[in-house]
Amino acid sequence: MDRLIYTAMSGAKNIMEQQATNSHNLANATTTGFRAQVDSFRAVPIISEGLPTRTFVVDATVGTDFSPATVLQTGRSLDVAVQSKGWISIQMADGTEAYTRNGNLKLSENGVLQTQAGLSVMGDNGPITVPPNVDVSIAKDGTVSGSDRTTIPATVSIIGRIKLVNPPEQNLVRGDDGLFRTKNGAAADADANVSVVGGALEASNVNVAEAMVNMINLSRQFEMQMSLLKNAETNASKASQLLALS
Repeated sequence: MDRLIYTAMSGAKNIMEQQATNSHNLANATTTGFRAQVDSFRAVPIISEGLPTRTFVVDATVGTDFSPATVLQTGRSLDVAVQSKGWISIQMADGTEAYTRNGNLKLSENGVLQTQAGLSVMGDNGPITVPPNVDVSIAKDGTVSGSDRTTIPATVSIIGRIKLVNPPEQNLVRGDDGLFRTKNGAAADADANVSVVGGALEASNVNVAEAMVNMINLSRQFEMQMSLLKNAETNASKASQLLALS
């Protein structure tokens, strides 16, 4: 009886957590470059006086689905999509580096290449600054070039190169802001093998149909756990009545 209550109780709790993760994935089904979250559970026995008296469920890890998503053409010069494996390096407010697949970039008032959240995109020698009156284009290797509109013919010059990295996926952790960082907080080295597609963005890798089916399955599993708790309550009540008669 005691084992049943603990197993059903912890199972229901973690199903709710998994449902929250699934809902978070669905909410980001249209977020550029989003990587779906994945939950993993395991059973853990409670040891009392040297013996496993109860078993409950814990959320072992919250992982990430790193599979690539569809690349959509936008035609916008400041949009870039990372091909296959790799990340765009950006600078946080505290000077540390974080990594994203969201290549929907913009220029700040001072001409600094930034994400839509206002974080500077890292180059080989720090943040990339674009001069005024320049049409920007981004090459396959992340090289940012500018075409000066004030000269005829237009003068094309290299402004910088976006720092593209590809650290081991098992060494990456997702932050609360949705950005990824290395586990030890160190900056990843630039990887020349990472390439991007200019004028395009990568969609989210969330499978909406699969997430909806998963939501239904989780709801049914939660109902099953609740039924087990009700059965445990009924059994305890019946046992108490039998003991009262004896």
